[in-house]
Amino acid sequence: MNLVDSAYARAAANGFELSCEPPVGRLLATLAAALPPGARVLELGTGAGVGTAWLASGLLPRTDVSVVSVELDPATSAVAAQGEWPAFVELRVGDGLEFLAAAEGGFDLIFADAKAGKSEGLEHTLARLNPRGTIVVDDMRAVDDWPDAFKVLQDRVRRTLFDDPGLVCVELEHGTGVIIGVRRPPAG
Repeated sequence: MNLVDSAYARAAANGFELSCEPPVGRLLATLAAALPPGARVLELGTGAGVGTAWLASGLLPRTDVSVVSVELDPATSAVAAQGEWPAFVELRVGDGLEFLAAAEGGFDLIFADAKAGKSEGLEHTLARLNPRGTIVVDDMRAVDDWPDAFKVLQDRVRRTLFDDPGLVCVELEHGTGVIIGVRRPPAG
């Protein structure tokens, strides 16, 4: 069984229902496949490891990259840790904002899929995005039965990304609704 199928199976076996949908996962794998040598990838919100699996599958068989995935909940992180991950994948338990504050250097691809670093502290996530780096946020399509408070957070994330003059963004009706932003390189 491949990384992605194993991750979906782990999520299902453990009742984890918040994994990224296959269309978003395929997008993550595609973006990861295009990364330059030595690239650094950050995922905020490991969950059961489905997004991580998509990212890693897009990178394999390369070994010149690194993927760090941060999950706040230790029990959920333990589910992800059951996977057989390539050596370039590092799973961490902790708060995404604390990780961002302590991290050294930037990232070439960031999948912001957790409250910390997406709907709270998105500016800290964007500060870690390298020039020409890509940020992906999902769950951006409004769903009727979602609470109004969540829809307000979605709008705040959308405005933050599209109003940032250092980003070029597009919103896609892909999967759960995705915004992709690319950091402009410095002028000159």
